[in-house]
Amino acid sequence: QVQLVESGGGSVQAGGSLRLSCAYSGYRYCMGWFRQAPGKEREGVARINSRGSTVYADSVKGRFTISSDNAKNTLYLQMNSLKPEGTAMYYCARAVRMPTSCTLGEYDYDYWGQGTQVTVSS
Repeated sequence: QVQLVESGGGSVQAGGSLRLSCAYSGYRYCMGWFRQAPGKEREGVARINSRGSTVYADSVKGRFTISSDNAKNTLYLQMNSLKPEGTAMYYCARAVRMPTSCTLGEYDYDYWGQGTQVTVSS
């Protein structure tokens, strides 16, 4: 059974940093980070495919870094220079059907974690 378990969320002041982790079982495939703020749609933040190629949303380019430690079966999202608009529930997700070509669109992803809350205060 595929399990994705996020951790690392918390409260931080604007300009601060957090690193999210997502423990996964089995082969990584293509994996991504998404976020959903109250009253807003879920949006893709970053993804890394089975070849290690990364894609970022424009809103986080230069501030967030997605990476994976295959030996530890863990996906990371390093978030720097956080902004109050980054307050959201953050989810990791796995795209099994699209190991190399997954986008930041949520419908590319087959499995989801339960999320970890990030709160950025001004």
